[in-house]
Amino acid sequence: MLDHLIKGVTLVDGTGAAARVADVGIRDGRVAVVASSVTEEARTREEAHGLVLAPGFVDPHTHYDAQLFWDPYATPSLNHGVTTVAGGNCGFTLAPLHPDRPEDADYTRRMMSKVEGMSLVALEEGAPWSWHSFGEYLDALEGRIAVNAGFMVGHCALRRYVMGADAVGGQPSAEQLERMLALFHEAMDAGAWGLSTTQSSTHSDGDGQPVASRHAGPDELLALSRAVADHEGTQLEAIVAGCLDQFDDAEIDLFVEMSAAAGRPLNWNVLTIDAAVPERVPRQLVPSERARKAGGRVVALTMPILTPMNMSLGTFCALNLIPGWGDVLGLPVPERIAKLRDPDVRAELLRRAGSKEAGVFRRLTHFGRYVIGDTYSAENEGLTGRVVRDIAAERGQEPFECIVEICANDRMRTVLWPMPTDNDPDSWALRAETWAHEDVLLGGSDAGAHLDRMCGAPYTTRFLGDCLRGRKLVGLEQAVKMLTDDPARLFGLRERGRVAEGFHADLVLFDPERIDAGKATLVHDLPGDSPRLDSKAIGVNAVWVNGVEVIRDDVVTGAVPGTVLRSGRDTRTVSTR
Repeated sequence: MLDHLIKGVTLVDGTGAAARVADVGIRDGRVAVVASSVTEEARTREEAHGLVLAPGFVDPHTHYDAQLFWDPYATPSLNHGVTTVAGGNCGFTLAPLHPDRPEDADYTRRMMSKVEGMSLVALEEGAPWSWHSFGEYLDALEGRIAVNAGFMVGHCALRRYVMGADAVGGQPSAEQLERMLALFHEAMDAGAWGLSTTQSSTHSDGDGQPVASRHAGPDELLALSRAVADHEGTQLEAIVAGCLDQFDDAEIDLFVEMSAAAGRPLNWNVLTIDAAVPERVPRQLVPSERARKAGGRVVALTMPILTPMNMSLGTFCALNLIPGWGDVLGLPVPERIAKLRDPDVRAELLRRAGSKEAGVFRRLTHFGRYVIGDTYSAENEGLTGRVVRDIAAERGQEPFECIVEICANDRMRTVLWPMPTDNDPDSWALRAETWAHEDVLLGGSDAGAHLDRMCGAPYTTRFLGDCLRGRKLVGLEQAVKMLTDDPARLFGLRERGRVAEGFHADLVLFDPERIDAGKATLVHDLPGDSPRLDSKAIGVNAVWVNGVEVIRDDVVTGAVPGTVLRSGRDTRTVSTR
């Protein structure tokens, strides 16, 4: 007998094959039967005429490492059909932690709060922090999550464990490097997916210092990369400064050498596509071309939507990362307001923001295109939803000066929404062309991080809605493949990413006439009443993980059938050699 039978559904199986009407039966967590007509009895069944059944979506870049402890459903990703998440990215993980240094947990929490925009209160109150080894961290999640989740090992944690405070600013001795490698091997033996690391200039810890992995030299990075080759089903993930704009020659060399040394794919995040900067995409794909010749593979992640992201002059956000801006925006509020009201200071900030060194952050400095979000003072009443250029014109001000005065009225609490500068037909045409590249993969949501600033988790449903009823840049079958089988194959996931007999029953059932994502809204549902952006799933009828229904009509069922996906057992090696 089947556990559940879905009748008459339009099946898009993840392979890219044409959609077809079928019956799909689930038993013991797997897809038991796919046929034009299934007559076998089932404990439960549903008619699904006119609906689409697809494999559960695979998000290749998340930061759910902490959130899963207080939110085992990985919302809102699960609501939007994501059944498998890759965590432990960008060099940051919550393990390993040295058993003799309890202060390392505090350092890690403050680092994650700063560099990944996680609520410090939520990190302190929402996770048990009961582990030391990476394996113990994985065990702490086992049996209590609703999604499937696999995790890289963060280079910063490895360095901190072995080198202590010297991890920031120091170089490991030969003995320390050997210990780091042994610790890394232990983590992969326990099921870690491989190494994640960052060399990005935007990544600083809770003390404002460059995070630990930024101090690692090429020899250390290559030694760790070679260690990956000794374990089945492992990967590399890396971030460098050039990921945000354009790689320099040394960064290209590093990616190629790391992937070739490991004999494994290396993915990086995130490829920004903008027709106004036509030279960026070719430059960012040079590592991919060179890696294939050197026996490696470098994969660029890119988002298929324009992710809603807000800014603030009051709390840490992407504006702080513009060269020269962090010094001003990090001042106490009264001093910050005084500085920002100084015309000479504003002129210098705008000069720095428009410089080449600002890289991709230049896109954030078209201040006339900002929309005013939530406001908190009588002086700003009626401004919510208005475009800054219109307000500035009425007041006879420059747009940035106008923003400063609005934010000053709110004591810097004003929420600012920049309108995207790359929402033009040429940029969308360039995206469609780039998506077809063999070393470009959809993803990069950062779900679980930057919670009150951005909401990338709904990229799956928003992309499908756009493919079906919007720009229609990609057909439905190909769009589903890009969200399912393609990332599953990159990570070597065993029997996931397709709707096929014998595969794990990770499934999403949706209405093609309605599938979409709702507007990003601020909610206060984290531990400590901390805020985050959320987005309702539209047109998602149901989601199953390992054959168990976890979402019905955008509501979690309470079931936690997810698996901690461990390298080797749940992933096979994707060799580049």
